Amino acid sequence: MVSSSSASLLAFALMCFVIEITPGPNMAYLAALSLSQGIRAGVAAVAGIALGLSVYGVAASLGLSAIIDNSTFLYEALRWGGVAYLLWLAWDAWAAERETAPGATDGAVAIGPWTAFRRGLITNLLNPKAAVFYVAVLPDFIQIGKGSVAAQTLMLSAIYVSIATAIHLIIVLLASRLQSVIATPDQRRTVRRVLAVLLAAIAVWFALSTGR
Repeated sequence: MVSSSSASLLAFALMCFVIEITPGPNMAYLAALSLSQGIRAGVAAVAGIALGLSVYGVAASLGLSAIIDNSTFLYEALRWGGVAYLLWLAWDAWAAERETAPGATDGAVAIGPWTAFRRGLITNLLNPKAAVFYVAVLPDFIQIGKGSVAAQTLMLSAIYVSIATAIHLIIVLLASRLQSVIATPDQRRTVRRVLAVLLAAIAVWFALSTGR
């Protein structure tokens, strides 16, 4: 028989999986980046995203996520900063073909792993929904009386980050494989621009769905 603790962890893991396979900013950005820049940049961005999610997990264990959730100023600052950054990433994906640089696969300007890592990190740090997840959703799976709340929060955060990272890596691998399937630079540019439009649309949806 599955214990209540194990059942709760399985339910949490399933919920995290469903959340992460739902199209969102990370998915569109990683697909566009990996298609344009290859697997190395994609993996670096995944690492940045994982760090951003981990930062919020640690913040939640310290009670800082609740402060963001309860502060209109902090929440709105993160929200609109995130929208602006997503729109900038969408424009960058659309227009990044002015000159060919080493490492680019379709005429796009190559970016280094550090830049990809930094962009992935910033995208998640400017996402107030990440903070809200740790405040509004994760506490439902905390079992009072069965250990430190902070320790349970960190454990659940680690599960969430692990599942998210695994899914993000799959997206990077699939998108980078498309480089050999989509034969010409023009075709890759078209796909990247479609993803850029999707990312811009997600930014608009993000602005509307996170409003209070």
